[in-house]
Amino acid sequence: MMDNNIQQALEKRLGVVHARQRLGIEQDAEPKVFGGGLNFFHPENWYSIHAMIRYTLKASGLYWRGRNNSLKHRLVNNDIFLPHLPSAFDGYTLLHLSDLHVDLHPEAMNAMIKKIQPLEYNACILTGDYRAQTSGSIDAAMNGMRRVLEHLEGPVYAVLGNHDSIRMVPGLEEAGVQILLNESHQITSGDASIYLAGIDDAHYFRVDNIEKAASDIPSEAVSLLLSHTPEIYRQAAHAGFDVMFSGHTHGGQICLPGGYPITLDAKCPRRMGSGNWDYHHLKGYTSAGAGTCIVNVRLNCPPEITLHRLRQA
Repeated sequence: MMDNNIQQALEKRLGVVHARQRLGIEQDAEPKVFGGGLNFFHPENWYSIHAMIRYTLKASGLYWRGRNNSLKHRLVNNDIFLPHLPSAFDGYTLLHLSDLHVDLHPEAMNAMIKKIQPLEYNACILTGDYRAQTSGSIDAAMNGMRRVLEHLEGPVYAVLGNHDSIRMVPGLEEAGVQILLNESHQITSGDASIYLAGIDDAHYFRVDNIEKAASDIPSEAVSLLLSHTPEIYRQAAHAGFDVMFSGHTHGGQICLPGGYPITLDAKCPRRMGSGNWDYHHLKGYTSAGAGTCIVNVRLNCPPEITLHRLRQA
């Protein structure tokens, strides 16, 4: 049963409708393999297939190679050119981490932390999926997140993913993370401002509200959106956002030679499965993720840490 104190805290933090909607979906039943969410099939919820994939990879001789690959994070430097970016934000740098699944593969988190420590950035953005499972206890994930957060500098902004429980919000915010749940935040430098918004999970829980997230953002301002999944690219573009940062896909995680993903578990064009993409005026970036899901293996798709630098066009 949900602790009444947590429910009351969430209702105060999110509003009664959002809190009860999210909690209700989480408590309704075990996560579905088929149905629910934006797409029909949810392999992360089919727990018997996890062992099958692991066995197949071991039988093929690829498992240990893929596990070793999961510890080799690549650093991606990505410049984003915006014509109306205030000069005070030229060079403003965001460290982007996604899909950590901290309690699934602690070795990968250790490797990620070592890679992050020498980096310089103005703020960190997290685009969801901090827990390995999609239901059950949050304790192991929260312990892992606290350890990761000890090594992050500056303000940290985040959204939740389809693996995350809304019950994680109080603990993450106590640890210094500003969770954006259909909300926006004004970032200032002198007299100049840009806006960072975030939506709650749109992939499985379907509790995203872009209209609410954008409601306090002036139409002429540079606006950045955090979404766990790139699947809401149409809504983001037509809501007037300039840039959207997302994750969820893991870039495929297990890809064919050349990096072609076998599956993305996302209802969006494959070109949006990882890296830079555009839709109308919206500039998008989908992280391949720093962790692993289902099995601790990466093939032809290395884990990723990204530094986004905002530039005046």
